[in-house]
Formats: sequence, structure tokens, C-alpha cells
Amino acid sequence: MSRTTPPHPQAMPRERLHGSLDDPVLDAMNFLNEVVSRFPQAISFAPGRPTEGDFEPEHLARHLRTYTTYLEHTLGLSRERVRTQLFQYGRTNGIIHELIARTVANDEGIEVPPEAVVVTTGCQEAMLLILRALFAGPEDTLLVSSPCYVGITGVARLLDIRVRPVPEGPAGPDPAAVRAAARAARAAGERPRAFYVVPDFANPTGTRMSLPDRERLLRVAEEEDLLVLEDDPYGFFVRTGSARPTLKALDTGRRVVHLGSFAKTALPGARVGYVLADQEIIGPDGRRTLLADELSKIKSMTTVNTSTVAQAVIGGLLVESGCRLREANAGTIAYYRTNMNTLLDELERHFPAARRAELGISWNRPDGGFFAVVTVPFEADHKALEVSARHYGVLWTPMSDFHLDGGGTRQLRLSCSAQSPEVITEGIARLAAFLTAQATGTTV
Repeated sequence: MSRTTPPHPQAMPRERLHGSLDDPVLDAMNFLNEVVSRFPQAISFAPGRPTEGDFEPEHLARHLRTYTTYLEHTLGLSRERVRTQLFQYGRTNGIIHELIARTVANDEGIEVPPEAVVVTTGCQEAMLLILRALFAGPEDTLLVSSPCYVGITGVARLLDIRVRPVPEGPAGPDPAAVRAAARAARAAGERPRAFYVVPDFANPTGTRMSLPDRERLLRVAEEEDLLVLEDDPYGFFVRTGSARPTLKALDTGRRVVHLGSFAKTALPGARVGYVLADQEIIGPDGRRTLLADELSKIKSMTTVNTSTVAQAVIGGLLVESGCRLREANAGTIAYYRTNMNTLLDELERHFPAARRAELGISWNRPDGGFFAVVTVPFEADHKALEVSARHYGVLWTPMSDFHLDGGGTRQLRLSCSAQSPEVITEGIARLAAFLTAQATGTTV
């Protein structure tokens, strides 16, 4: 019997893979997770994770019971129908769409029919669905407020969608800059289709648009024939002042597609998000549908449907809150307010005005949300982050990861959402030691 040497497995040339896999933007989230795991003892101001608050495993069972009771007693479904809804593949656009429509009406004053709600597997899928639907040709261009959340730019890269940055100021994107970017795109032979923005406490900058700027942005969208993709994960978490209306609540011309998620306001592990897409679509035969119906076609070929069990957990939580999540989040809102105040107060304590002027260090003061940005007199890159983590025991995020135009090299993002005030106090002490050493050239 002859023996043959098994063939040596051949490596696949990287150039056979999609070009987006070489784009640094696709490494950004994995890099943060990797650096956190490498330095588990370091205090982390890096990922924007929500607090676990008073979560307990028993709550999941309670939410499920609440939802099944709602199906049986409020909606009048038989036991058999309830079993089918929870155990089988579900409606592509979701089974809790009516509860979501009631919740956004109560919390935000957004009035959309339940049929305009698409329940997604996290907000990340919502971004994928809407970009795939809207961007039909190579000339189609996405405008994004820059610096920008890497989730949207990463999806655009995966889909080979051209992205144009709109520079963000201290109060968020200037509507005039959005108009200028749209016109520059057209002058270059492109077709600007949509503008992506986080109007409240944006990731990564923490900026917040004023009410007049929100109204101006909607006028620009109408004049320039743009859709506005509004991402609103942080709007509840006001530190100073009061809540401002979402763009969708102000939208009278159906220019806004609203992207939402229950990750920050309810339960991140459920991975349940949604799209409010009430725009009318007219077919060549004159038939009218909603944009939500078109998104359903794409979703049926990606995740098929969002987990009905995860939806049921969120559905029970919504029922328990009376579909009023803003009120249910009162304790969480206070927690994040305390955290941001602690972060800013500790920065001020370690770097009073004269000292920060001497060192060339400054920071913004967001009105809420999870994030603040510190400007420093050195390159705040991955190499500096390694030094910070290894020798000072503190993690942060380089702002350059969020820029499309090479900016942010001397800035870092701090997230204060997942730590207690006591840990934030210690973490800022460590960060202050690192920043001082880097600024004075005395770092190890």
C-alpha cells in the first residue's frame, strides 16, 4: 500500500479578498477590544459601553413573561399563536413594531405608522440596510459629519460607497457646510444622496446641534434633495439644559430616516435596533410603498429577521415602562450626568487654567452623552496609547481613528459611560500623569 504526502495547505493571496479589509476603519473596533483585553488592569475610557446599572439575569425572564402576557391578555392571541411568534421565524420587519411606534411617539413626539418601523439586529444592521437601499450607482455619495462614528463609514466602505466628510464645529455640523459639500460633490460629477449625523452628543466628539441649526439642516436637505440619516443613541442623556427635538420630530417633508437602538436606553445584549422609514416609494407602475417595505427585502437576505426572543425581551421592557423609556431611564440619565460631571471636574482639578495653558492641553465640555475630547501637544496615536496602557494603566481612543481627512492626530476621546465616579476619579489621575509626562518629555 503506497503512502502519499498530503498536499500542503496553500494560503489565499490577500488581494483576492475585498479591498475594504485593508482599510484601517475596519480595524478600529477590533483594535479597541484587543487593547482592552491585553491590559485588563488598566482603567478604560476607550469603548463607549453603556452601564450595566442594576441589570440582573432574572430580569430577562420577567421581561419575557411581561411580553407573553401582553400578547395573550392585551392583544388576545391564543397560546398557540404566542408559541409560534416566540419560537418560529418572525415577521421580517419585526414583531414589536407597534410598541416601538408608541414609544418614539411618547418619548420624542415622532409620529410614524407601525408599518414604517423596521426592527433590526442592532443599529449597525440598520445602517447596512439603508445604505444598500439608497446608494444605487457608483456616483452616489454619502456625506458624513466628520469626525464620524466608524460604524457608518465602515459599512460604506464594505459597500463601496463614496464618502465625503463635512467638517464638524464646536456645535456640530454647520448646515451651510452640508450645502457646500453637496454642491462640491455635484461639481465633481457625484450625486449626493444622504447626510449622516448624530445631532445629540455625537460619537466621538460629544457635540450637540442647536435647535436653529436643526431647522436649517432640514431646509438644506430639502433644497439639495438630500435624505438625512439621523442616528440618535444618546439623546436621552442630557447633562445641562433640556432635551431638544430630534430631527425626525421636526421633519415635515419626510426627509429624515431615523436610526435608533435599545443598546443605550434598555439592554445592549439584546442587539435590537430599528429604522423609521416612512418615505413613500413610487414604482414604475405607479404603485406606492414605504421605504420600510423596500428595506424588508434587503433584510430578508441578510438576517432574515431579528431574533424574536430578543425582541420579546425588549417588548416586555417597553410594556413595563408604559412605552415611555425616557421616564424609565431617569436613574440612568442621572448616572451618566454624574459621570460626565466627574470627568470634567477631575480634568479641571488636575489641569487648572494656568497649568493647561502651560502644557498645551484643553478639552471640550459636552452638554451630555458619553464622550469628551482632549487636545494634547503630542501625537495621540496607537503607540502613545500603548505607553499609556502599559506604564500608566489607563486607556483612551485616538481621535484620528474617526477622521476621514487625516485630522485628529493630537486629540483623544474619553468615554465615561461604563465606569463609576470613583473609578473615573482614579482614571483621570492616571491620565493626568500620562499627559503631563508626554507634554513635558519625561515619559518612560
